[in-house]
Amino acid sequence: MTDTLRLTWDAPATHWEEATPLGNGRIGAMAFGGPDGHYQLNDSTIWSGTPDGPGRALRKVRAGGAGPERLQRVREALAIGDVRGAEDLLMAFEGPYSQEYLPLADLHVRIDGAEVLPVGDEPARTLDLDQATLTESLALPGGRLTRRSWVSAPAGALLIELSSDVEFDASIALDTPLRGQASAHVDGLLLDVQAPIDGAPLHEETTDPLRYAADDHASEDRASEDHAAEDTEFDAYAAVSVAIDSDGEVRPIDGRLVVRKARRLLIALSTSSRAGSWWADADGDWRTASREAIRDRARERADAAARRDALALLAEHVADRRRTTRARFAIGSRRDGTWSVDRDVLHGPDPLLRATVAAEYGMYLLASSSRAGSPPANLQGIWNDQLQPAWSSNYTININTEMNYWAAPVLLGPDVIEPLLALVERLAATGTDTARELYGTRGWVAHHNTDVWGWTLPVGDGHGAASWAIWMMGGVWLTHNLWDAYEFTGDRVLLRERIWPVMRGAVEFCLDWLTPDADGMLRTSPSTAPENSYVAADGSPTALGLTATSDLSLIGSLFERALVAIDDLGLDDALEAEIRDALAALAPLQVGSDGRLLEWSAEVEEHEPLHRHLSPVVGLFPLDTVTPERTPELFDASIRLIDARGPGAMGWSWAWKIALRARARQGEIAASLLEEALTPFDGDATRHGPVDGSEWGGLLPNLFSTHPPFQIDGNLGFPAAITEMLVQSHGGRVRLLPALPSSWSHGEVHGIGIRPGLLLDLTWREGRVTGGALHNPGAEDRTVMLSDGDRDIAVVLPASASVDLADYARLRSDVAGREGSHAR
Repeated sequence: MTDTLRLTWDAPATHWEEATPLGNGRIGAMAFGGPDGHYQLNDSTIWSGTPDGPGRALRKVRAGGAGPERLQRVREALAIGDVRGAEDLLMAFEGPYSQEYLPLADLHVRIDGAEVLPVGDEPARTLDLDQATLTESLALPGGRLTRRSWVSAPAGALLIELSSDVEFDASIALDTPLRGQASAHVDGLLLDVQAPIDGAPLHEETTDPLRYAADDHASEDRASEDHAAEDTEFDAYAAVSVAIDSDGEVRPIDGRLVVRKARRLLIALSTSSRAGSWWADADGDWRTASREAIRDRARERADAAARRDALALLAEHVADRRRTTRARFAIGSRRDGTWSVDRDVLHGPDPLLRATVAAEYGMYLLASSSRAGSPPANLQGIWNDQLQPAWSSNYTININTEMNYWAAPVLLGPDVIEPLLALVERLAATGTDTARELYGTRGWVAHHNTDVWGWTLPVGDGHGAASWAIWMMGGVWLTHNLWDAYEFTGDRVLLRERIWPVMRGAVEFCLDWLTPDADGMLRTSPSTAPENSYVAADGSPTALGLTATSDLSLIGSLFERALVAIDDLGLDDALEAEIRDALAALAPLQVGSDGRLLEWSAEVEEHEPLHRHLSPVVGLFPLDTVTPERTPELFDASIRLIDARGPGAMGWSWAWKIALRARARQGEIAASLLEEALTPFDGDATRHGPVDGSEWGGLLPNLFSTHPPFQIDGNLGFPAAITEMLVQSHGGRVRLLPALPSSWSHGEVHGIGIRPGLLLDLTWREGRVTGGALHNPGAEDRTVMLSDGDRDIAVVLPASASVDLADYARLRSDVAGREGSHAR
C-alpha cells in the first residue's frame, strides 16, 4: 500500500450535500469548488451559549423543585405502579435544551474567466484520503489553473494553493451568517464575528433563533430564554484572518482582496475565539483577554503560514495525517488509485471497493474532525451550515457520540480521542454538581445530551419525553470509550492520571443510584431504555416503571472494569469492597419466553418492535460482557433480539447492527447490512426523516451518511464495524477473520490496534490468513492468544518487537497450546 486512495467528482458542488469536507479538528471547510471557490467554514469552538450556562440552569431547576426529595417521590410512585405520576414529577428535573453548534463564515476565492473542465477531460474535484488534500482543475483562456486545498493541524490553518501556466485574476472575500464585519488590507482579510449566547433548538419555530449579548431583550416566544437571561457578560467573540502570498498585484477593494496578473497564490486562513481559549484552559485568562489578543492569534497563524513555502506546508501536513490515520484497508485488494464517487462507489458494481472506501472515508472524517486541543466531533463532525441545525448538532451521548469514537483507539493515533477525554473530564466537573443537587449522590452524572459547555442536565424544558430525556447513563457509557483508549494502548499513566479519576466518579454515582428491590437485588429507578417505550397497562406507551437491560449492562461492565483498573494501578481503594458487593447483588439480565433478551426487567408488549436503538445488546457490542464462551444463553438471546429488530433504518443504526453481527460471527449478514447502508440516498437530504425507521437513509453525493438529515455517526461507525468483521481482540483473545463474508475472500489491513496495546497487519486469501505481523510498540513484553475459531496459539511479543504471521498456517497445525515466538 504505497499509493494513495483518491475520490473524484465530475463537477463542482451545487449544494452543501455535494461539497467536499476538509478539516483539522478546529477548522472545518466544505469546499464547493468551481470558479467561485466557495468554502463554507466552521470552527469547532463556535457554539451558542456561555461557560456558566450549565451551572445557572442547574440552579434554576433546583429552585423549581427538583432534587433528592422529589426523586424519592418518583421512586415511590413507580413502586406502586403510578407511572404517569412519576412522569409528571420528573418533568421538574428537565432543564432547557443544550446549545447549538453553529457555522462561522464563508470564504469565496473567485477566479475571473475560469470555467469547469468538460466531463471526461479531468475530474473537477479529487480528494486524496491519505494526504487529506482536495485538488481541482479549471480552464482559463489559454491555459489551466490548479487549486489545491487542505486544512493543516500543524499550521492551524486552511491553506489554498493556486498555480497556473498563464496569468489569472482572483478576488477573495469573507462573510459570516452570524453577526460580524469583514475588512480588507493589503496583506489579507479580517472578519470580526460575534457568536450568540443562546440558541433555539430546531423544533422551536422562530424567525430569530439566536440571541446575542448585545440584544436588548430575549424573544418572548423562546422556551429556552432562561439560558441567557442572567448572563450578558460573556463576550462570545471570534476572529477569522486571511493572509496571502502571491507573485501578482494585490489590492484591497470594497472589503475584498483583488489579485491581478498572478501565476501563483497561497491563501492561509486561521480562526480564534474566546470560547476556544476557554476550552483550552478554563482556569486561564479567557475572561480578560482582549479582542485584539484573540485577533492576533488568528492573524499570527495565518501570517506565519502564508510566509512559508507551500510544498513545505503540504509535506508537514501529509506527515501529520499519516501519523494520525494509522490503519489502511484493502478489502479485495481494492484500495489505491482514483475512484469516481458516482460511478465506482455509489453506483458501481463492486461491494468490496465500497467497503474499503467506507472504512477509509470514516477514518478520514474522524481524523479531520477530532484533534487534541479542540472539542470532539459532534453529530455533524465539525461541518454545519445551519443556524438551527438538526438536533442542535450537539453531542447525543446515548449512542451517537460514543459511536463517533469507536474506531479511534483501534485505527487512529491518540491525538484523535483526546478531545473526547477532555469533554468527559468537563462533564465530570459539571456533572458532580448535577448528581449532588438533583439526586443526592456521590460522583457525577450526565444524561442524553451535552454540548461544548459541559451540559449535564436532562433537557426538555419540562416537556421532554421521558424516553429520551430521563436517562442517567450518558456519563457511564462515555467512560467505556475511555476504557477502550486504555485497553488498546496499555498506557497506565493515562489510566492513572486521566481515565481513572472520571471512571471512579461514574462508579460512585452508580453505587448510589442503584436501589434494592424486594428480593435485595440492585436495580435502577427511574430507568429508561434509550428513546424506546413499551405498552403500559392503560394501553399507552411509557418509558418508565421497569429497569432497562442497558442500565444493568453498562453498570455491571463499569464495575468489572473498575476492579481491573484498581488491580492494574495497584490501588488500595475503599471503593473496591463497595463495587464487589454491588456486583454480587446486581440484578441479572432476563430472557423472554420467545428466547429474546428482554429490553426491560419484565416481559412487556413493545411499542416499536423494530426500534432503531439496540441498547439491550450493548453487552455484546461495544462492551464485551456477552460472549458465546462466557454467557452462551445471553449470547443466543441477544442474537434473537437483533433478528427481531430487522435491517435498515439510518446510518448509525446500520453501523451498530453491522458491528453486532460481527460480534455474533455472522459475516454474511454483516456484509448485507453494510451494502444497505452504502446505498445512495435519492430523497430530500434537507428534510427530517421519521425516526421510527420507516424511511431508510443512505449515502449523500459527498458520501456523508444521512438519517436524513446528515449525521456523521454512521460514517464514523462504519470503520469500527468493518474492523470487527476482520479482527476482534476482546475477552483475552485475538480472533482473526471472525466474521469474514465469503465475498471478501482476499484482502489486507495494516495498523489495526488490538488489545493489549499491540498493532496488527494481516493478509488473507481464500478466506484464510496468509501473512502479516503483530507489533508490540510498548516497553513491556506482551503475550497474546491468537485464534481463528479452530485453534488458540499463544504468541509472546517482547517489548518493541514484531512477530511474523507469514507461517501462521503452519502454526495452526502445531500441537495445541504451543507458543510461537518469532521475534525479530
